[in-house]
Amino acid sequence: MRGLIGESHKLSPQELGYSILKSLPAVLLGTLLNILDGVSYGMIIFPAFGVFDGLGGMGVSMFFVSTLVAQLVYCLGGSSFAGANGSMMIEVVPFFHILATTIARDIGEEYPKEIIATTIVSFALSSVLTGLTFFLLGYLRLGVLIGFFPRHILVGCIGGVGIFLILTGLTVSTRLPSDALDPPTLETLRYFALNPHALAQWVPPAVLAVLLRLITMRWKHQLVFPIYFMIIPAVFYVVVAAAQLDLNALRKDGWLFDSTEGAGGVEDEWYGFYSYLDFGLIQFTPIWTTLPIQFALLFFNILHPPLNVPALSVSLDEDIDTNKELVGHGYSNLLAGFLGTVPNYLVYVNTLLFYRVGGGTRLASFLLAVATSILLIIGTGPIAYIPVMVVSALIFVLGFDLVKEALWDTRHRVSRMEYITIISIMVTMTAWDFVIGVLFGIVVSCFFFVIQNSQRRSIRALYTGDSAISTVRRPAAHRAYIREVSKQTSVLRLQGFLFFGTISHVEETLRNIVNGPDWQRNPVRFVVVDLSLVVGVDMSAAEAFVRVQRLLAAKGVVLVFCGVTADNPSGKALSSVGVLHEPYVEVFKTLNDAMEWTENAYLRAWFRAQKSCSTPIALPGRQDTGLTFGESLTGSPRQMQLRDVGDRTIAVEFLDKDSEIFSEPFNTLLNAFSSFHDIDQDTFRQIAQYFERFAVPEGFVLWENKDTPDGLYIIESGILRASYKFAEHSPVIEESMVSGTVAGELSALSGMPRNARVVVERQAVLWKLSSENLRRLETEKPRLAQTFVQLVLKAAKVDADILLAALATR
Repeated sequence: MRGLIGESHKLSPQELGYSILKSLPAVLLGTLLNILDGVSYGMIIFPAFGVFDGLGGMGVSMFFVSTLVAQLVYCLGGSSFAGANGSMMIEVVPFFHILATTIARDIGEEYPKEIIATTIVSFALSSVLTGLTFFLLGYLRLGVLIGFFPRHILVGCIGGVGIFLILTGLTVSTRLPSDALDPPTLETLRYFALNPHALAQWVPPAVLAVLLRLITMRWKHQLVFPIYFMIIPAVFYVVVAAAQLDLNALRKDGWLFDSTEGAGGVEDEWYGFYSYLDFGLIQFTPIWTTLPIQFALLFFNILHPPLNVPALSVSLDEDIDTNKELVGHGYSNLLAGFLGTVPNYLVYVNTLLFYRVGGGTRLASFLLAVATSILLIIGTGPIAYIPVMVVSALIFVLGFDLVKEALWDTRHRVSRMEYITIISIMVTMTAWDFVIGVLFGIVVSCFFFVIQNSQRRSIRALYTGDSAISTVRRPAAHRAYIREVSKQTSVLRLQGFLFFGTISHVEETLRNIVNGPDWQRNPVRFVVVDLSLVVGVDMSAAEAFVRVQRLLAAKGVVLVFCGVTADNPSGKALSSVGVLHEPYVEVFKTLNDAMEWTENAYLRAWFRAQKSCSTPIALPGRQDTGLTFGESLTGSPRQMQLRDVGDRTIAVEFLDKDSEIFSEPFNTLLNAFSSFHDIDQDTFRQIAQYFERFAVPEGFVLWENKDTPDGLYIIESGILRASYKFAEHSPVIEESMVSGTVAGELSALSGMPRNARVVVERQAVLWKLSSENLRRLETEKPRLAQTFVQLVLKAAKVDADILLAALATR
């Protein structure tokens, strides 16, 4: 009411009068549509047999009462559509017939008054249940979910309604029953195409509709539409008067509406159905037995507004709060139920046509409510003077518009599959039913969704391990060894949702790794499957990994999953099929952790083959692996490659060191820098005197992020763990540093704050070149200091390149 009052107060008396006059064509059209629906559907609310025979007039009254209630609620603020048109929910008439016949059977034909009273109450109960459901959906703000309903399905519904209107225009023009084309048959189509009388009835309004659209393509003024439809009846009656035709004969031939057509009981007063509501005659047991039918009717009812409101929002290009519309539907249906009448809703077709004729204001909507109330009281007599072609042309206009909107306007805006979905919905709605068409469209959309997603690549990348080195800082010889042997590691990065439509390509790729031609040239030791970009895995995809694991295990290949936790969807799906607990399967949280583990496995294999009691250096990461490649690296191409590469890299380093027993920190300096420059050993001995030895326990924080640098460190033994936080919302990057590497070098040389937090992961012995000793070295031996700084920068560049490469592949 506030919206209507506010709209009226903004207008002067002259503007208000002009607005009323401008709204009259829309009000007239809305009234005519209500008359047509009331006469067509109101009179069949009750079955036309048994105790219900002759109650058509009472059904028409119930139709108009429900329509009036809905119209008042919407125009007084219950809907965000200013020109919303409410009407009885005509699609549920078959459910009313089931309710009525069930109640009549339970009570017995010998009690007609009890049957009618109970049936009216059951109709009102359906309104109350519908209203309560709509209100709760809107109040709990569940309508927002409808906003994500696929738009091309709504467009298909719009096109289906357009075809329905065209068929309705044909039946209205020829005065055939409303279900004559439900669905169209060859016989009825032949009647429309070959019968001269039928052609004379439907061709003129169809031509008038096309002519109007040709006119409005050139002249866009909003008054063109109402003036056009005011001229048609004027010309009609001029022709009738000039030819001196008899109006009754024209009604009989179907050129004018017959107000008494099918409207039995029209002599009854509009409130006559209340005389049947004797509460002492109501039987509650039949009402209880019909509750399953009520809930089926309720489910059918709640399908309409969630479809009508978004579709109307698209057609009118208005942003609408669906929750508010549902609350408004709740109020209108609760009120209708309390008044003893049938459910109602916002009518998509009537509202759209009401807007197109200039009725997009609350004032026009209120005037329609007034006209409906007058019509309720005086009856449907005025319709006898309305030319049929006027209403038919109006229906054709909107039908052509909606079909054009669905088929022509979307031809370059949607994909081929979406366009096929739109057409299939229109065909299904025409051949069967509106709701069936929507459900069919949803099924077709799901089918095309599977096809489209199965064509998308779930494999983001496939490469060997030498392109995805971990962020661990290692001695140069170890890195050279790992870079070559990591070709025995295949990394498969996946993305999206893995389901039965996409997993086949993934499974085929994994099988080709061990069955393809590359297996003979470069056999694989590890297959790393990165699921960090995968949002979910269905059961079919999980079962495929089980099959792949069995194949890989038979070849001695370890399947390594990363990006998987016990709580994420992928981890739960894989755990449900048991693949994570199979032999030759390892699981890690990140790709870096997985690559670090595989690199350590390669290093352990070489060290064990040297018959050493323990590995020469501590290895970071997970230590619980029982994986072995055999005591000797012989007998298979994979093991022989590890031996050959180790002999060319790590073994050379150990042979050089074993040539002489060196003291510390000389040995550590030699391990850290010998691979970057051919420097004589005396240079390292001169530098060694500037370093200080520190033994630090596990868990000791060497420095925090943003700390002032106090020098650089070279690791003799143990492991350090650096944590980088490059941005506020970026993940923490972990980097392990093992013996023979340098830590804190760039911040020490530049004098800028530390860029990471460094913790002792495993008890370590460090050699520190403090900032004071570095300055002393620069003062006492500047050429030596320059050489040392160059060595440090070379090591820092290699470490930075490794870190950036690792981040680039994540």
